[in-house]
Formats: sequence, structure tokens, C-alpha cells
Amino acid sequence: MTTSTLFNNIANRRVATNGIMLNIAEQKPTMPKSLVVLLHGFPESWYSWRHQFQPLADSGYHVVAPDMRGYGDSDKPSEIEAYNQFEVRQDIVGLVAALGYEQAVVIGHDWGAPTAWACALHEPDVFNAVGALSVPFSPRSDSPPLAAIKKIFEGRFFYQLYFQQPGVAEAEFEADVRTSLKKFYHMASGQMNAEFLTEKSPDADLLSDFEEPSATGDWLSESDLDFYTSEFARSGFRGPLNYYRNMDLSWELTKDARSTIDQPALFLAGDKDGVIAMTGPALENMPNHVTDLRVKKLIPGIGHWTQQEAPTETNQAILSWLETLD
Repeated sequence: MTTSTLFNNIANRRVATNGIMLNIAEQKPTMPKSLVVLLHGFPESWYSWRHQFQPLADSGYHVVAPDMRGYGDSDKPSEIEAYNQFEVRQDIVGLVAALGYEQAVVIGHDWGAPTAWACALHEPDVFNAVGALSVPFSPRSDSPPLAAIKKIFEGRFFYQLYFQQPGVAEAEFEADVRTSLKKFYHMASGQMNAEFLTEKSPDADLLSDFEEPSATGDWLSESDLDFYTSEFARSGFRGPLNYYRNMDLSWELTKDARSTIDQPALFLAGDKDGVIAMTGPALENMPNHVTDLRVKKLIPGIGHWTQQEAPTETNQAILSWLETLD
């Protein structure tokens, strides 16, 4: 199991949902007042929320963070198509019911953010509030997203396009899991000096020309990196990368989606997050599509790994927002 000895207040178990088993980490107070589900992104695990469990539980919330399908000790369907956002969303819907709740608050980071937004958008009776870190909400586009990305990055390297060919990125990441993760985490963090990132040709790989950092920031200890390395050395990267390979299928499966989310919402990101740099218009327009956006905050000085790089600020924002729901 993926229990961390560093956080022995957090328990792990596997739960049946949507035809698969998800490994969940949870902390449950004596008398929980509601369920908060935390969804991680790429390439992470339940462990990315390690700093949020105790503060949320101390405030009376039943806190649950699954390893998303394809990660950790959760099931890993072999078909690429099994990682589309409809299926991933149904995992979380089924998880709420399996835990004995009719409703939950859902909060997601990175790939977990689109899943959280989708939960709120398509299942408003189940998810009574939604939070997202790093990735702002955008309504469904008029055309398939992959074609648009290819047009924007024609003749240039872009990691989401690099991830499309099965086996290629897996081989690069898995050749040296610890070094690959260390490079990737540092590259997207607030400690990265963007001046050292140069434009690459479309046939380049992701990490070989990026020097291994001598150390990571305070947010990622050697023990943290050990945990992530152990997880991905066991589980591999195929499932996690398959999320990127389902962008068009997820788009096709949501043709009747509404364009607004009306539940109370929260959005947090780092002001040095590369995703924010890419999604500026979506961030600016988000209040037009998220009608009860109660928190919209950029945390100074941090990058993409919001809740890990700035746990205190993240916890304060989430707890203050949750109080508005009572």
C-alpha cells in the first residue's frame, strides 16, 4: 500500500467505484460535518495533498484524496480510452456514494482541476461546491482541442503533443524515474528560472536538455521525492500519460455540456505557474462562466505545485472558503 510513514495520521484503503478500485488516503474526524475530496494531477498521487489533511480534519471535514485511475495502488485499465474525463469523473461520483455520502466538496489540482470542474458541471446534485488549483475553468470549445494545440505549436515542441505517442514519453520518464521527476517538478516550480528554458524543435524530447537541479525547493524534500519515485517505479507512467491522449475523446463525450458552473467556487494558483501564463484569457473570463466564484487568488512567488509549494496560504484560502459554505 502507499501509506507514508511521514504522515501516519493518514490511512489508506481501496474502494470500489465505477467498475474499478481506487486507492484512497483519508483522515476522518470523530464527527465529520461533510466530505472533501481532493484530486491530484500529473505526475503526482494522493501524497500531493499531504499538507491539507490535518488542517481540514481539524476543522471537522472528512478528507479523502484518491490515487486517480492509473496511479499508485489504484487500478490501471489497459485501454487508452479508459482515461477520458467522463470515466474519470464517474470514478469520483461513485467514490462519494461508496463512502456513504450524498454530496461532497471537490477540489482538484492540475489534471484534477478539469475533473473537479467536470464534476461540478455535470453532477451538481452530488458536488455542492468546487475548488480548482492551477487550471481555470473554460467552457467546452467549438472544435477538438488537439487540432487547436497543433496549430498553435506548429513547428515547435509542446509537451502535450510530445505525450500523444504511446510509449515515447513513458520510455523517457521510466529510464530514470527519480531524475525525471526531480527535473519535471523543478521545471514547473517557482524556483525555476524561465530564462534557461529555450524553444525546442517538435521532434525533441522533454527532459534530456534540462540539467538536473542540484536541489529542489523547500517544498519537495528528499523524502518526498523518495515517495514519488517509489510510486512511479511501481506503477509506471502509461496511465498518467493517457489522460493527455484523451483530450479529443473527452471533448466528444461532452457535446451537451452546459457553459456555466453555479456552485460556490474557489480558484488558486501561483503567479509563476506556467499554466497561468498559457491560460490568461480563461482566467480573466472565468467569472463569466463560474457564477459564484468566491475566491480567485494568485499566490506570489510560487509555480505550478500550488498546495505543495504554498501549503499555509492554500490551507488558509480553502478553510476560509469552506466556512462560507456552512
